[in-house]
Amino acid sequence: MQYGQTRVSNANMMRFSEKVSRFSLALFTPMCVVLALSIVVLYSAGHGSWQPFAFPQILKIGLGFVVFFIASFSNIKTWIKSAYLIYAIALIMIILVTFIGHTGMGAQRWLNIFGVSIQPSEFIKIAFVMALARYFAWMNSVELTQIKNYILPIFMLLVPFGLIVAQPDLGTALSLGLITLGVFYIVGAPKKWFLIAIILGVMAAPVVWYGGMHDYQRDRIITFINPDHDARGVGYQINQAKIAFGSGGIFGQGYMHGSQSQQSFLPEKQTDFIYTMLGEEFGFVGAFILLAIYTWIIVILFWCAKTCRNRFGQLMCFGFMLNFFIYYFINISMVLGLMPTVGVPLPLMSFGGSSLLSLMFGFGLAQNAHIHKDQQLSAKGS
Repeated sequence: MQYGQTRVSNANMMRFSEKVSRFSLALFTPMCVVLALSIVVLYSAGHGSWQPFAFPQILKIGLGFVVFFIASFSNIKTWIKSAYLIYAIALIMIILVTFIGHTGMGAQRWLNIFGVSIQPSEFIKIAFVMALARYFAWMNSVELTQIKNYILPIFMLLVPFGLIVAQPDLGTALSLGLITLGVFYIVGAPKKWFLIAIILGVMAAPVVWYGGMHDYQRDRIITFINPDHDARGVGYQINQAKIAFGSGGIFGQGYMHGSQSQQSFLPEKQTDFIYTMLGEEFGFVGAFILLAIYTWIIVILFWCAKTCRNRFGQLMCFGFMLNFFIYYFINISMVLGLMPTVGVPLPLMSFGGSSLLSLMFGFGLAQNAHIHKDQQLSAKGS
């Protein structure tokens, strides 16, 4: 991939009004539409009540907008200089989860900070993208083909990857690994390395199956292969999801009239399986519209990356684009029974704060890269 750089007059003194004029409504608008749709669906998940889902999510979205606008209009040099620090803080939080994290739904993934539960594994994905962007941004084409220059990024992946797998949270670990492979591909790593990685992954599969997975995780894979396996146990959730989604038909059963969701047959309808609830109440049309909005976001993020003339901003946009795509691809594939069940929320839709705040921070960074797309940057952020 070829990167170009151009200078911007008085780039170091870009006025706020100029930043506002460069703000991308094409990226901001679909983000807001999805957030609004999430409140609509969460209100229905609460059986026509603002509690316990819709109103708390509105408060989290409000905080998310604060994070978003700070990330959008800050000087991009701030994010260059702090990229490694942000990654280190996120990594420390994941380490703390191992020792003082609290357990929910069978997994130790949350930290309680001043009475607020957060999931550090959601934040490490954005922090890791920033660190990779900072690391690779100023390497030339020769350096990008030398394996020694990938040792540190691989180490930066393996530490949080191992800790997240141990929580256990295979969905987030898988996302982190795919983001890394995607960024390696974008920066121009030799193609033969990816073939080697696939071969090693296949060879490691038996070891992971017998020594690295919990019984319930193996049961989920068996249920994916054989949907009738333990239909009232491990397979109950995915079977109910299929029934709910299929019963929506073309136009849905109607808002707040979903049989499976309103009668509480559908577990986790407000979090990982919210797409199923959307399909049940708004049908194929509603589900397709959300998928179309997600696709539009990917297109705009790709455009922001391609039009950015500095490497750091370009790689940050590409990295966040991969992160966002992996989020919704895994979630939607999971709830439709196209892959085993894993704990990955639907971006900007699922109830919860950690995923929402990390994603809105990522959107802010993408906006920041777009606003400063013509600014020449150095490795020191000067």
